[in-house]
Amino acid sequence: MQTKIYNQAGEETGTVTLPESVFGLAQNSDLVHQIRVSMLANARRPVAHTKDRSDVRGGGKKPWRQKGTGRARHGSRRSPIWKGGGVSHGPRKDKIYTQKINSGMAKKALHTVLSSKFKTGQIKVIKDFSLEKVSTKKFADWVAQVAENNFTSLLVVLGRSEKNIFQSGRNLSKVKIENVSQLNILDVLKFKKIVFTESALAGLAGRAKLNK
Repeated sequence: MQTKIYNQAGEETGTVTLPESVFGLAQNSDLVHQIRVSMLANARRPVAHTKDRSDVRGGGKKPWRQKGTGRARHGSRRSPIWKGGGVSHGPRKDKIYTQKINSGMAKKALHTVLSSKFKTGQIKVIKDFSLEKVSTKKFADWVAQVAENNFTSLLVVLGRSEKNIFQSGRNLSKVKIENVSQLNILDVLKFKKIVFTESALAGLAGRAKLNK
């Protein structure tokens, strides 16, 4: 499987081989959905927290005797049916939303989404590059050249840490820069187009071989 490779100016310089195990998989919507939901659940941090009848202060004494008053029987003023009582079935911040994710399934889901993106022409490979100094303007100009001003959102995947590139691109609202070791299915689904550097592509292929 071959695709074109471009230089920093956006000019075609040749072709590069793509691993079939990463970019040649069939679509599997059920697997992608399962992993996406699990990752979102694992990132969830509950904030809302209500007090039930055991948390609310007071209510230890029985409001009135059991029989003889003509009124309904009650055992506590902090019952959920009383004003000022505890909340019944309300949200609790101690609830656990974590879901187990099989690493093999997560990698296959990632490769499935990358395969779909490649088939629809939303993945581009470029030569490794660097910036001499931090410059958001220069990086924005580079993005315009590489993406040909035809993108709604762009994910740039690097093979190694490039401090100047990360700092130059972090203020661009439609662009995210990520190291290949942190690449995940949520970012691949979120961003419309993806640009891989040559070293990032090699790193992705190497990880795929290790997990066969």
